[in-house]
Amino acid sequence: MTRIAFIYDFDRTLSPKDMQEFGFIDQLNSNPETFWELSHSLSKKHAMDPILSYMLLMKQEMEKMGKHITKQGLKDLGKDIEYFPGVKDWFSRMNSMALSLGLVAEHYIISSGLKELIEGTEIFHEFKEVFACEYTYDDKGYAIWPAQSINYTTKTQFIFRINKGAMDVSDIIELNQFVPYNERPIPFEHMIYIGDGITDIPSMKVVKVNGGHSIAVFQKGHKEKVEQLVRDKRVNFCAPTDYTKGSHIEKICELILQEISVNVNQKRLRDKIEFIL
Repeated sequence: MTRIAFIYDFDRTLSPKDMQEFGFIDQLNSNPETFWELSHSLSKKHAMDPILSYMLLMKQEMEKMGKHITKQGLKDLGKDIEYFPGVKDWFSRMNSMALSLGLVAEHYIISSGLKELIEGTEIFHEFKEVFACEYTYDDKGYAIWPAQSINYTTKTQFIFRINKGAMDVSDIIELNQFVPYNERPIPFEHMIYIGDGITDIPSMKVVKVNGGHSIAVFQKGHKEKVEQLVRDKRVNFCAPTDYTKGSHIEKICELILQEISVNVNQKRLRDKIEFIL
């Protein structure tokens, strides 16, 4: 059966806030506004990538309190992450919908948030792969250095990894090897990218210009920004962050899956006719 990929951002796409705001910042006896202002200042001071900046700040602030970031500690905090309406059963509904059309749906995360936090969520098992920032740890299990940092433009690398089936993030040779387009596990036109707007534009544009489908989701009061992305032809669709049964985004995805199924079946028919001839 034909594989298709749902690719999601996480923060403000599946979850209403940045994941650090579900418990971690509280541990610092701080608040989100202060934490992100400090992160921004650190980035400016050292001309540092904002993603590396927040990862460093998390580590520094914990150590100021005589504590350390650990993988298990982050996973435990992931259990408290909240989701938009309908997210928890969204994946099973999309799986069933795809199967009814002769397709196999796979779900992927590409996030600038922390993989360790996502691993602790109750929806982690729904994803075939999670590409996100993460730490490397010393012999005591303390975070010492970023093992992976994914910013807004490097997200696009992982779209090509999904396209080629090159899932080992430490292997750049496999990623950059030439693979004939018809031999790639998941072609771009079989991808649906769902993100919350500005920070996902490079990824949404890569998917869209290569024949796939990009959906910009928005929370209440932020519709105008994503509508502009549609007008600028940077995404295909926009929809509210409501993933419940019968929602706007579900209807969009149903139509996309139907289109993919029709195109796959038409190609099979053409190949069969050419074989006969």
